Amino acid sequence: MLALAVLLAVIFGVVGAGTIWGTAQWTPKLALDLEGGTQIILRPVPQSGGAKITTAQLTEAVNIIRQRVDGSGVAEAEVTTQNNQDIVVSIPGKADQKTIDLVKQSAELNFRPVLYVASAAPTASATATPSASSSPSSSATPKASAKASASVNAATPSATSNRIVPQALVKAAATTDPSAAPSTASSDPGTDSTGSGSSTDSNTTLAAGTPSDLNQITEALYNEFTALNCQDLEAVQKTVQDPKKAIVTCSNDGTEKLILGPIEVYGKDIKDATYGLGTNSQGFSTGQYQVNLTFNSTGAKAFSNVTERLAALTGAQNQFAVVLDNLVVTHPTVNERIPNGQAQISGNFTADTASQLASQLKFGALPLSFNVQTQDTISALLGAEQLERGLLAGLIGMVLVVIYSLLQYRGLGLVTVFSLLVAAALSYGMVLLLSWQQGYRLSLPGVTGLIVSIGITADSFIVFFERVRDEVREGRPLRAAVETGWTRARRTILASDTVSLLAAVVLYFLAVGGVKGFAFTLGLTTAIDVIVVFLFTKPTVTLLAKSKFFGEGHTWSGFSPEQLGRLTPAYAGRGRVRQPGESIAARRAAAAEAETDDDTVGATSSGSTSGASGRDV
Repeated sequence: MLALAVLLAVIFGVVGAGTIWGTAQWTPKLALDLEGGTQIILRPVPQSGGAKITTAQLTEAVNIIRQRVDGSGVAEAEVTTQNNQDIVVSIPGKADQKTIDLVKQSAELNFRPVLYVASAAPTASATATPSASSSPSSSATPKASAKASASVNAATPSATSNRIVPQALVKAAATTDPSAAPSTASSDPGTDSTGSGSSTDSNTTLAAGTPSDLNQITEALYNEFTALNCQDLEAVQKTVQDPKKAIVTCSNDGTEKLILGPIEVYGKDIKDATYGLGTNSQGFSTGQYQVNLTFNSTGAKAFSNVTERLAALTGAQNQFAVVLDNLVVTHPTVNERIPNGQAQISGNFTADTASQLASQLKFGALPLSFNVQTQDTISALLGAEQLERGLLAGLIGMVLVVIYSLLQYRGLGLVTVFSLLVAAALSYGMVLLLSWQQGYRLSLPGVTGLIVSIGITADSFIVFFERVRDEVREGRPLRAAVETGWTRARRTILASDTVSLLAAVVLYFLAVGGVKGFAFTLGLTTAIDVIVVFLFTKPTVTLLAKSKFFGEGHTWSGFSPEQLGRLTPAYAGRGRVRQPGESIAARRAAAAEAETDDDTVGATSSGSTSGASGRDV
């Protein structure tokens, strides 16, 4: 009971602290059917520019958007198709801009080598030796700034007829400080950032003929780069880009613009992406968040080739860009070849930015972009009246259970009342905690699951009480009856709750929509039922058994031997008397022993002879 009190105190203490210093509240968040929310209608557009959207692509897009929304902590969201061409996303409550932006993003993800990085500030001028600086702000993408006296535009071209590679740009690309970007390994490659000719020549030689070759920068591409406006990211996202050619683009926060080589690894080759705290070679936490990437066999081979080449380069050419919806999410440096398809991206990550990047990497493998058709606020599908009716139904059900318990078990029925109150407090506290931490929202099916749990919880009490009353009926003292009855009832309660929990789990993973809400609350309250029975109901009955009112079997205690029909001494046959308190097993053993004795006596009598005294021998 002390453990239960601590558990309740912790749950409501955390929620209380969250209401003061966080975003928690004392009422659960409600789902679409009870509160309403935001509805966004998206029109999928193939990024190849003209191909027709197939049903399979539309279905996959729905799955990816649903995963994105769920991954952002928004529960009870609805993602459906409309007219077999649009995707309707309904988000409960007031959706934050981060979630809305995540929904609108396209699902195309790819990896391109970086050729050059510069500040996107309109007044900034790139130089021969730019200095890159990292900013630990809300984005995982590094912030680069370029300052010096010479302008890239004034550089003398050094190329063939249609290739224009400004000498200043070549030198800057080879000397950009890679420490500004997140890293894919734990050690620095020792790159040369002095801007010496040897570093530039080395890069030119190693990158020649590869996707990292600076000779891909044509005069038209270079002019496009200088004219690129990263203040209008939506226009950049809508640009049709050739996967086999170098492109110009911006970072997703608009602070940088980049020249990137052709696509070398596709997002579809990412098997999984997670985030967490990094560890050093001794297995101890570094305290810094990192994103962990796992590629499939195709992606692992391609990524191994890319990292082998990039690790030997310096400056900006030592980086690869993760491009989502034509915008660069991050462009980490490569410290070493990664042959096993498992990479770690580390840098100035917070838990939020690492989580966001992991979601973008994991759920961004479909070559589609989305045009927003409408974005509206929708009203509740059912509304407060339906919620009030659902809560009223739950209250009526609880009152009926309490009345039945008091009539059937009298004083013992009070244990049912308080057990239900404890179960309700635990359920409400967990719903509040999950609403705050996991974005859980209570729907009408979820309320139904809470109501059904009243019966499941009452069943556990009835099994326990009836086992104890059976023992009292057999003549055991109440204290012994409680322990014996609990031993017999415990297995039944655990078996029953296990079946209910398994049914809830299967229903949750196989169902969609509101049925998942019902399955979730049913599973939650079933687990809470086990906690309440073990930590409150049984200890309470044990304490009551020590009291005079219950221990001596008062008429209103629910344990009155007379009312339970307690067995009295009675003739049991064959010269035996059954005593109160004698268990069924003991009576069966005694009956078997009596039958054995009777058989032995009969056998002896059949073979006996009469003596002079007339007594049987």
